[in-house]
Amino acid sequence: MTQWDDIQAGVGVALGGDRARGRDVLRRCWAGTAETDHAQRCVLAHYLADLEDDVDAEVAWDERALAAFAHVRDADLTPVGIPAAASLATSLHLNLGDGYLRQGNPRPAHDQLVAGLAALDALPDDGYGAMIRRGLTGLGERLNGQP
Repeated sequence: MTQWDDIQAGVGVALGGDRARGRDVLRRCWAGTAETDHAQRCVLAHYLADLEDDVDAEVAWDERALAAFAHVRDADLTPVGIPAAASLATSLHLNLGDGYLRQGNPRPAHDQLVAGLAALDALPDDGYGAMIRRGLTGLGERLNGQP
């Protein structure tokens, strides 16, 4: 199996309901990557963030995902069915902004919302795109309710 196959298997386990086992598989995949495996690290960190129970650990993974994303090109994500890397940016910004807000850090959360909104054009016009757009709208509404 390739590293992408292992990553997809771990995601499948986690999405299938076994979060702990999925997290273990994905952490082993992370340990098997090099610092230069930006696309794999971006995807791994993006999913590992969702599998954390602690918001600080979640945000740390989201920050790793976004840092790795800065080095990702479109072709790097085609093995996992993502034709345009930019379409992942909005989800990365949404998740990080949400984490910052739950940590009680509205300024960086707002910055992530702005970055996510700036990348909206890259989202596909499908269910995934609609979900991310709703998430950004919700983040904006929650930020507007901040003191």
